[in-house]
Amino acid sequence: MAPAAGGKPKAKKKWSKGKVKDKAQHAVILDKAISDKLNKDVQSYRLVTVAVLVDRLKINGSLARRCLKDLEERGIIKKVVGHSKLNIYTRAIAAEE
Repeated sequence: MAPAAGGKPKAKKKWSKGKVKDKAQHAVILDKAISDKLNKDVQSYRLVTVAVLVDRLKINGSLARRCLKDLEERGIIKKVVGHSKLNIYTRAIAAEE
């Protein structure tokens, strides 16, 4: 009997290795330079979340959560939405009525 499809067999598909993302080297301790930048820049941010601080200041998530809690206690930012997974803050306006 002859094979049903008479032709050459196709070459085996070569799978790509995929893109490898570089490991982020974020700070785990709040040093003087990061602390100064945090206090100066956060007042101008309209939206402040953990992800915003991680992205802009290159600190890790647990440190960003601690910073947010500290900034809220000092009155620099105020909480808009509080949730167990995501807290959203905004800058505190000085003359609040």
